[in-house]
Amino acid sequence: MALAALLLFSAALYGCRGCLGQSDADVVVYTSVDQVFSEPIFRYCQQSTGLRVRAVFDTEETKSTGILNRLIAEANRPQADVFWSGDPVRPFVLMDRGLVEPYVSTLAADLPASFRAKDGAWSGFAARARVLLVNSKRVAVDAMPRSILDLVDSRWRGQTAIANPLFGTTTMHIAALFVEWGDEKTRRFLASLRENKVRVASSNGEVKRLVIAGEVAFGLTDTDDAHQAVQSGAAVSVVYPDQGGIGTLVMPTTTVLIKGGPYPSNGRRLIDCLLRSEVERQLAEAAAHMPLRRGVKTPVGVRRVGDIRAMKVNYGQVAKTMKRIEPWLREWVGL
Repeated sequence: MALAALLLFSAALYGCRGCLGQSDADVVVYTSVDQVFSEPIFRYCQQSTGLRVRAVFDTEETKSTGILNRLIAEANRPQADVFWSGDPVRPFVLMDRGLVEPYVSTLAADLPASFRAKDGAWSGFAARARVLLVNSKRVAVDAMPRSILDLVDSRWRGQTAIANPLFGTTTMHIAALFVEWGDEKTRRFLASLRENKVRVASSNGEVKRLVIAGEVAFGLTDTDDAHQAVQSGAAVSVVYPDQGGIGTLVMPTTTVLIKGGPYPSNGRRLIDCLLRSEVERQLAEAAAHMPLRRGVKTPVGVRRVGDIRAMKVNYGQVAKTMKRIEPWLREWVGL
């Protein structure tokens, strides 16, 4: 029903553009970044560029997939100029379908090469990372977990948690492990999680709650949830895992230009704005997102990506792997 409503709105938008009082400054952006964080960025871009940003946000019920499905459904008559994704893998679905127009923004020049496409098909910025959130009352400093492999350590049997791997960033993390470790090792790891009685929570937010409440000793979650736990005054510590090994998985938000959008030149101008270092600074302040640039100021407790050992990831390969392993993950979860 939600998708049907989105498509009806699209039809109305396409058929009655004049009714909306559109101008040469208009630009249409679809985003899966939480509205509470993305809307202030759009206001900033409006004020600093003169663009009139028309934003369509994903809902909580269709998170990460509603907007993506809408863009695919509108392929023959694109309504959006820009897609700002909350993760780095959804845009590859659009690229594989030929729905993205490469654009090399000059504002991307100082972003790390591993977080953008050479041809400008996508550009990443303002990232989250996968971290271990630890209850510091239950875990002594000298016993802190340092790797995701600690989830399968027998001394933590029944005392850890992850979010359901069928959804969200946990799916991406598992897919990245399949790419990094290969199928055999990753399947053994997941089998060991089950054997070690790792608790499967409904979401990363639920992992955070379990750790704060002391129901588990530590859990795997995202930096934004971990930062919220720290800011709440809870007795928790944040560990960036595998700093001596494969590194911590980093997940930048990502922007792409939609091919055939109604206002392509304005779409490029909006992408230029989103890629400013000032936007990374604002998202670090508001959402605890990690800047990709080294020089961006961050609040206490928020690191820059350059300050940690980041896992080397081919996000396009991760996107394909996510699709491939879904049936196996469903079996692992018990569906």
